[in-house]
Order: sequence, then structure tokens, then C-alpha cells
Amino acid sequence: MAENWVGVWGASPAFPNGPSVANTTIRQYMRTSLAAGRVRFRLTNELGESPLAIGAANIALPNGQPGGILPDTVRALTFAGLRTVVLQPGVAILSDPVDIELAAFQTLALDLFIARATGVSATHPLGQATAWLAKAGDVTQREFLPAPEQSTARFFISRIEADIAGASSLVTLGDSITDGYGTTQDADRRWPDVLAERLVGAGRKIGVVNAGISGNRVLHGLPAGEYGPAALARFDRDVLSVPNVRAMVFLESINDIGHSGGSGLSEQEVSAPQIIAGITQIIIRAKEHGIRVFGGTLTPYRDTMLPGYYNPEGEKKREEVNRWIREGGAFDAVIDFDAAVRDATDPQRLQPEYDHGDHLHLSDAGYRRMGETVDLGLFE
Repeated sequence: MAENWVGVWGASPAFPNGPSVANTTIRQYMRTSLAAGRVRFRLTNELGESPLAIGAANIALPNGQPGGILPDTVRALTFAGLRTVVLQPGVAILSDPVDIELAAFQTLALDLFIARATGVSATHPLGQATAWLAKAGDVTQREFLPAPEQSTARFFISRIEADIAGASSLVTLGDSITDGYGTTQDADRRWPDVLAERLVGAGRKIGVVNAGISGNRVLHGLPAGEYGPAALARFDRDVLSVPNVRAMVFLESINDIGHSGGSGLSEQEVSAPQIIAGITQIIIRAKEHGIRVFGGTLTPYRDTMLPGYYNPEGEKKREEVNRWIREGGAFDAVIDFDAAVRDATDPQRLQPEYDHGDHLHLSDAGYRRMGETVDLGLFE
């Protein structure tokens, strides 16, 4: 039977922003979005500045305890048959396929032994999941890592892919609202997680790949390394490289509006027409590859607690961008996240029960509301 690979999990790396890692085993947990019997893993050093020496890589099922695995479920990852691999800067690699029966929303543990110092590591900073790091050499197959440190970043893993007949991929490209800032740690309550659950419940064989990066912008990537690269710069890596991607939900540009003031980057201030022009480029590039693009409206952020991030002029830009999303006809369809979570008595603010507390990010209930807002008929 012909292979049909799709993305079933994702985490987009940012510019170098994390610690140097050496002689360390890293254990990370990921929840796949579809049932599968065959998977492969995309490891990444695309934004690293030094070679990434992977001395061992294994997957296993968790044992239900923090940081633990079931040792009798361990499967070794290989790369063209080799157990070790060195990724030069700028390089990603797919593992050889592994046969393993997974239910939908099965959590997998990935152990990586990093043999040599990485220099400043390029991580996905906001994993909303706990990673465990043991500076004890190769201890990849142990039930529990010895004396581990904890991190909330994702290290050197950008995607899980599965071979599933008749399935396709959906990418959610965005910023912290898509990345899930403010959701309960280790609980998989981001709005793309909710959407994935609904798709499976409706019998749709669509793998969801979350390509959100907190702080991300459409037009600018620097100087803050943990926020970039910009959506325009990472589109090929995070969308077009996903196998069998047929649709994308795009929700981004609130940081283009707010970061120039909130981070003191007045030279990077942009207008609503400039934001619209950048989003239009992404839509054009997606459609050239047969990808349908659904536009999400920007959610309210009045009086957010980040100093300088909100101002009345920025609110005017948000409303102008939202008007274009709703009325401009550039997207294949519109998902009105703004209307779903705004306060009915003050539409420039989040509804209190949906507010994480900083008046910008959402609570678990808010992200669930977003995930429930998406019309599943878009994916027929």
C-alpha cells in the first residue's frame, strides 16, 4: 500500500534562545492528534548555531507518573539505519518509520541523548508541557531520569508524522494565542487541541500541527530571539514542509501591532495596510500549493498588562485588520474568534471568564471556546 504521511503534532523552533545542552538526556512528552500504526519524528537543528550530536533517540509510552516511561514499550529511533546522527546548523532530519499502535490523543515520550555541547540552543520556548533534563549521559531508556531538571521548552523536536491512509494535515499558524499561552501545564488545552478532538469526534482523518510561536509577528522576527522568525520567514518550514497539508488556520498580527510599543521597538511600528500586505503574501503562497486558508480574527486586548503594548491607535489597527479579514474576501473562510470571546458589553475587552488575567491571553475556557468556534464543515 502506498504511504500517506501526515503531521499529527508540531512545535516550531524559534531563534537561539535556550541553554547549552551537553552530555544530557532530554525526555519530552507529545500528544498525537490521530490514531496511527506507524510514525516518524522530525528532529531539528534548523536554527541552531552549532552541530547537534544526537547519541541516542528512543520513544516510549508514559507510565502515568511525572517524568516516567514504561521501559518495556521503548522503541529505538534510527536515521537511515543509524542510531546516532549529527545535524549541522540549518538541518532537519526525519527518523526511519517506527511501527507502534497509537490511539488518537496518545501521549508519547521522546528521549534524546545530546552527546556534545550545543551552544545556545534553538528551542520552542513555550511548550506548555514539562521537559525533563538529566545531565547524566545516556540514560534514555530508564523508567525515571536521575536527578532531572525541568523545563517548559521543546528541544530539537519539531514534528511527529504518521502514515495514515486517506488522512490529511491541518496547520494552525499563529502566535501565543495559538501556542496556548496561559493554558494549564501538561493538559493539552490549546484551541488547536480542542479542534483536533472535535475533528476526531466527527470522524475526520485530519492531523493537526500547531505552528504557533509565542510573541511571533507577521513582518518582524528580531531582536527578541524567542519570538522569531517572523511568519513570512518561517512559512515554508512550518507549513509547506508538512506532508499532505490541505488547510491552514491563520491567526496572527496582534504582536505586529503591540510589540513596537511594548518592547520599545518604535522603528518596527507598522500600519494596518502593511500587516494586511504581509498576510496577503502568506495567503498567496499557500494557495499556490493547493492549501485552503481560513483567517481568524484578532481577539481583544484592551488594557493588557504589558506596558506600552496597548494604545487606542493600536486598537484602531486591530479593528481595521479584522474588518479586512471579515470583508476583504482574501481567505477561503473566516473564523470569528474575536466575536466568540469578546465581552458583549465592551467588545474591546475579553469576556471575563475567557480572560487568563492579563487581558490579552485566554483561560482554558477561552481556548475551548475558540476551538469550538471553528466550523467543522470547512474541512469536508
